[in-house]
Amino acid sequence: MISVDGQQVRVETGTLSAVIERGWLTSLINRATGEQLIVPFDVGEEAALKLVYRGDETVRLDGVRAGGVCARRISDHRAEIRFNSWDGDGVMEITEDPETGDLIVEPSAYSGRPGVCACRWTLRGLRGDLDLVAPLWQGMEVALDDPINRNTRRTWPAHWEAGFAILQGAEGGFWVHCRDERLRYKALKFGGSSDHRALSFDAEAHGPIEGNFAAGGLPWRVNVHQGDWRVPAALYRDWLWKAYNLKEAAARRPAWLRDVAMAVSWCPGSPELLDALAQRVEPPRVLLHFPHWRTDGYDQNYPTYTASEEARAFIAKGQAMGFHIAPHFNSLEVDPSNPAYALVRDFQFRHLETGRLYGWAYENRQMLDVPGSNATLSSSRDRNVMVKVHPGLAMWRSLLGEAIQAAAEQLSLETVFIDVTLATYNLRNCHVDGMTPTEGIKRLIDYVSQIGGGLAVGGEGLNEITMQGLSFAQAHLYGYGDVAEGVERTGGCPLNDFLFGGLCRTIGYSRLSGKTEAEVLRMRLHEEHGAIPTVTVRSAEEILHPNPAVARVLEMAAGGD
Repeated sequence: MISVDGQQVRVETGTLSAVIERGWLTSLINRATGEQLIVPFDVGEEAALKLVYRGDETVRLDGVRAGGVCARRISDHRAEIRFNSWDGDGVMEITEDPETGDLIVEPSAYSGRPGVCACRWTLRGLRGDLDLVAPLWQGMEVALDDPINRNTRRTWPAHWEAGFAILQGAEGGFWVHCRDERLRYKALKFGGSSDHRALSFDAEAHGPIEGNFAAGGLPWRVNVHQGDWRVPAALYRDWLWKAYNLKEAAARRPAWLRDVAMAVSWCPGSPELLDALAQRVEPPRVLLHFPHWRTDGYDQNYPTYTASEEARAFIAKGQAMGFHIAPHFNSLEVDPSNPAYALVRDFQFRHLETGRLYGWAYENRQMLDVPGSNATLSSSRDRNVMVKVHPGLAMWRSLLGEAIQAAAEQLSLETVFIDVTLATYNLRNCHVDGMTPTEGIKRLIDYVSQIGGGLAVGGEGLNEITMQGLSFAQAHLYGYGDVAEGVERTGGCPLNDFLFGGLCRTIGYSRLSGKTEAEVLRMRLHEEHGAIPTVTVRSAEEILHPNPAVARVLEMAAGGD
């Protein structure tokens, strides 16, 4: 039942009792245990509902200067709170789901000022013993105010890899998730001006934002749970698999994938390495990510994919021995000096707020921005300039698919790796052929997987959208390629493997040679996230005479653990 008392909305479901005042969740009680999960705080200090503009500028929508906040009961199971303020207006719809006991909060807001990026709903007063469990860097269980996340904003799906968060105590807690089948952009924001433990949920407007006045329309479901994080994570997983019919996708995965017990990322094309590996591990149990196989340099002249003679020999030898070899392609990036660029240049990724081209270059090991000069763009292959192309564009999928198909047929490939599949963002040019970049990458992965008799597709990064088509993914740890401060606190939570492991397995990314304590730590963290044990070696010698960390991976792979 839902009732209204002044500015308060009171909700009683089969699982929880809640009070929402001025948009704030001020009380949340687990009815089975009597446990209160929200502690008192000043509801007038900040606003629960805000509009977000460029640079994370926010405006309050709580009637501080003008207007006001009023609540209205609509039915036994529905109410709304209306916000009128100096800088904008909004509505928060509040409903209960009688079947699940979920409390559903759907905020929306608008303003007469254009440029609205998002509508933000914030939780405060989160009990001090509640930690965050969230799909960040394949699974993270940390304090809500841990410096790793403090004052950051993690966008879906590149960094916030599934649309939910769990607030976990010793014996239970509560969760917030979004059952979004429309692939809407959203974000998780940490901290507030007066509370480092605050947690905000953003519903983004699709770009372009220059003339946009409103955002919102994403329902956030809230409920309590008993037990550890696996209890609410299982609820989300069950919804996700049903919503996207993932049982059928799982049935299409190759049988050999389950037997893989070891991976080599950034594998050198040395025939001697194959011989060395075969002495220690049965080749069918090994997956090799193979980047340097083309006649062109790495990350140059995409989407041209022509195998060198040395690579042809390496792949043929490895396949004959039984290794699973995935040559490295790229899902989104094109070299502006490649002839294909002329066909797709109007559909490059442009930053939502600045309009700058997404991409990168590097020179002398230094990362550079994409050139702003068209002349320089097309004449800088030696600086490895790459720009990202919107995968919603049918022509891009056709060009890339044709190139991958030609290589797959020439090299008799069963599997391929396509880079940067995680890099789909809300853009200034968000819709192409009616698709967002995230919808586009999902379709592109499916396209590649259906080439010829079917390919097992690997990708970079892993989230709830890419996992639907990928067979394996090269996962990132916190801080990406670096050993970031605090990375040791991010292990021990195989959340994404719990969610996605039945469809997509992960392998480690980089700096996994075991030569330093930092690299040994990275190897361990990947394994704690559920990844296939992975090494990055540069020679056969590192297999024949391995250091302790590499020896451990070889022994596990040989023993079938």
